[in-house]
Amino acid sequence: MNWIQKSITLKSRARGFHLVTGELLAALPELAGIHTGLLHLFIQHTSASLTINENADPDVRKDMEEHLRRLIPDNAPHYLHDSEGPTICRPISSPPSWVAL
Repeated sequence: MNWIQKSITLKSRARGFHLVTGELLAALPELAGIHTGLLHLFIQHTSASLTINENADPDVRKDMEEHLRRLIPDNAPHYLHDSEGPTICRPISSPPSWVAL
């Protein structure tokens, strides 16, 4: 059994839902030789999270962003932590890690 563990730094992006598949594949060329396995992704950032979605329609990312903006609005008067506001609240809607089989 082979075991690969790496830390990867993704490029910085503006707020939103972004495709990172290409960046991950480029950073993990070892995946090309693996036919069956387990991939565990964990994001080490307090105001970011991971989602796994099919990429058939780019509107899915826009819809998810709009949904979260409505659910957790910017500049809501009840925020006490105003230096980051909703960015610290939005990650609770999706987990910081995924395991893919």
